[in-house]
Amino acid sequence: MRLGVLDVGSNTVHLLLVDAHPGARPVPFASHKRPLQLVAHLDAEGAITAEGQRLLADFVAEARDFALRHHAQDMLAFTTSAIRESANGQHVLDFVERETAVVLRELSGRQEASMTYLAVRRWFGWGAGTLLDLDIGGGSFEMAQGQDELPDVAVSVPLGAGRLTRDWLHGDPPGPAAVQALRSYIRDVVQDAAEEFREYGAPHVAAGTSKTFRSLARLTGAAPSAAGPYVRRRLRRADLTALIPRLAGMTAAQRAELDGVSALRAPQVLAGALVAEAAMEAFSIKSLRICPWALREGLILQRFDTLHFETAGRLPAGSHILPPEPAGALVLAAAGEPNGSAPL
Repeated sequence: MRLGVLDVGSNTVHLLLVDAHPGARPVPFASHKRPLQLVAHLDAEGAITAEGQRLLADFVAEARDFALRHHAQDMLAFTTSAIRESANGQHVLDFVERETAVVLRELSGRQEASMTYLAVRRWFGWGAGTLLDLDIGGGSFEMAQGQDELPDVAVSVPLGAGRLTRDWLHGDPPGPAAVQALRSYIRDVVQDAAEEFREYGAPHVAAGTSKTFRSLARLTGAAPSAAGPYVRRRLRRADLTALIPRLAGMTAAQRAELDGVSALRAPQVLAGALVAEAAMEAFSIKSLRICPWALREGLILQRFDTLHFETAGRLPAGSHILPPEPAGALVLAAAGEPNGSAPL
């Protein structure tokens, strides 16, 4: 079947269409995205403005039509911290549903971490042993670790690269005092979060997901994306620590000229590097592997698992792209929280 996953993130709104069947790896068919930074559409109270809501609804409708034109049989639509932490999140979700008939399902931070971890587990397989996954988004930073397909522990903290840049790094480039203050703040938050992982021991494999980790790996010598997803890529802490002063001394325009850094993410790659460094320090990681799969793939894989369990691989009779009970509800009800606690 062809499945669409619509991801409303802090930096972009991204629709990915994949072809797969239960038991097979999902193969990307088409992608449609737009750089819509919802954090740039917040008012003084932290609510998404009417303009931001309209831009979001317009693209969701565009993505819905794109999926239909390309014969998608199902579409999962979800949002993470971009709307989860806004002052009027539920109002925005209701507005999008009224305007587009698409129901956006809001993932909690722990659900986000759990589904990203599932994708990493599937990518590296059981032979990887205990896995630790780190994922830096625009609004939050997720950490998850476990031995099975769902993590034993999953934590989300408000250390997204976009959020930190907006709140802490004023000036282009920011001053040394601002960078040092942010570095200290990040270390304190990450060290506290890492305490929840101590009882589970050291992982056999530490992985990094998200565009931020991929960019940092590229900046420190990893293969470009054009080399394909199967090339092994690593991010070494020593290289990252050496990179940070260079990024801190650059303007956003100068960072955008670096290989692996887009103009959209150039302003926030420094904050992302500080989060990555603090996390690698807190978990005593000298080198982590870059995983090309992340949250979208985790939701796709879990959805196919649900179909396989319910229908032995056949799409349920009467299913269509906008079912009365959104497909996202199926995914999240099965996904739940670490150790099987309550789903959304």
